[in-house]
Amino acid sequence: MHRFDSFNALAQAVGQEIAVSDWSLVTQQQVDQFADATGDHQWIHMAGERANAGPFGGPIAHGFLTLALLPRMFETSFSVAEARMAVNYGLNKVRFITPVPVGSRVRARLKLLDCTPLATSGVQITLEATVELEGHPKPACVAESLLRYTL
Repeated sequence: MHRFDSFNALAQAVGQEIAVSDWSLVTQQQVDQFADATGDHQWIHMAGERANAGPFGGPIAHGFLTLALLPRMFETSFSVAEARMAVNYGLNKVRFITPVPVGSRVRARLKLLDCTPLATSGVQITLEATVELEGHPKPACVAESLLRYTL
């Protein structure tokens, strides 16, 4: 866990990799729960013969499930001590590059692209989050995520 004591310390890290999260296992239970929550029960995500015979050789995680794992990866890989609260402000770019097979592990490599002061006593940061898929040369997902931290 990388800890930044202040917004100023965070701003000093612009352009640098600031953290790498722990590996996280993607389970069929997570995929099923995500499918139930979103209504996306496409066969490539559901365990069974059809997914096993499909192009990925088994069920894969939803791209948006992979993206939805980012907040946990952020929270467990870096912190800003001065911040009272952090909120997700949105995304600039997202690409789903490599499918994530159920039973595989992912982690996020985080690069701080920008840290801009807010008028309301805080900062907005832009993180490039590269979600790595264990054992694969290409990432599962690359996203620019916007977070706002306040005092």
